[in-house]
Amino acid sequence: MSTQDVIFEKIGCCGVISLNRPRALNAVTLDMVYAISAALKTYAADPAIACVAIRSTSARAFCSGGDIKTLYELGCADKHAEQMAFFRAEYNLCRQISRFPKPYVALIDAITMGGGVGASIYGSHRVAGEALQFAMPEVGIGFFPDIGGTFFLPRLKGKFGTYLALTGSPVGTGDALVLGIATAHVPAARFDSLLGRLSEGADVDEAIAAETAAIPDTPLLRQKDLIEECFAPADVAGILEKLDAAGRTGSAFAVKTVETLRSRSPTSLAIALRQMQLGPNLDLESALRLEFRLGQHVVRGHDYYEGVRTALIDKHDKPRWKPADISHVSAKEIDDCFTPLTEGELIFSAPAGAA
Repeated sequence: MSTQDVIFEKIGCCGVISLNRPRALNAVTLDMVYAISAALKTYAADPAIACVAIRSTSARAFCSGGDIKTLYELGCADKHAEQMAFFRAEYNLCRQISRFPKPYVALIDAITMGGGVGASIYGSHRVAGEALQFAMPEVGIGFFPDIGGTFFLPRLKGKFGTYLALTGSPVGTGDALVLGIATAHVPAARFDSLLGRLSEGADVDEAIAAETAAIPDTPLLRQKDLIEECFAPADVAGILEKLDAAGRTGSAFAVKTVETLRSRSPTSLAIALRQMQLGPNLDLESALRLEFRLGQHVVRGHDYYEGVRTALIDKHDKPRWKPADISHVSAKEIDDCFTPLTEGELIFSAPAGAA
């Protein structure tokens, strides 16, 4: 069973899902989401399948995220219902993976962002190659960290989740391991060997352990104290002030970080920080429902289209956010984004395991 963009195989006792849209860095389309969901139902019900592995056919990326360009075009055509159909299906897939009844092994390397995170982070095993670049960069396109970012980011150590949500900066293999984003490090050249072990019925943990390599360098962890202090304030303005102060005392990391934050959508920053504050008290389903509400608001606003336009369409332009400064972001506007919908709330399709 396969489509052009995703390939499904049964190799021994392992169900293998291969993302196969290399020119688009495996950006996930709605058809791919539906196909993966259907395959997981099949694999869950097949007694001959002991585990599932998901991988990329490209060395450049595991998955760069959702098919943002298509979502942008739908929004420009006022086809918001079709936009939200993608998010509805994607969030259902996140839940499905989190409840999958068999070991789910994500082989992640190189670019792993947005929807690629959703296809891996909820698996029982997240095996990172040496070139992993994990990120939730949505604030850079006027969106917000979704696919359950409200749930998993605040559960990372200390304020690292807040840092990742607001900066959108990538994390390498070593930091991903220490933070719990990845569960093991296997060099990408050994992915096929690991799949061979899984297909032959080896215990998943033992198979991974047999291919595991030492933890690489952890540069982000060296900034722990600064991140803990600077990302503690309850509002974005306070975070910027702390970073500015740290920069004045000689922290190059703080200078770079504050420059990054000031390039992001101020509205998205305010939304993302609120997510990080609410997330610790939400389970995954509640977090996904909240993000679906946020999406309904954001895809009808200005910054999402401005961000996607400058990132993917007019690549040499700089986004002109509205408002352009965090001091002009309306508290009421942010509150409204988090308000329950009068209709069309996210409803999950079916109970555990299969969907």
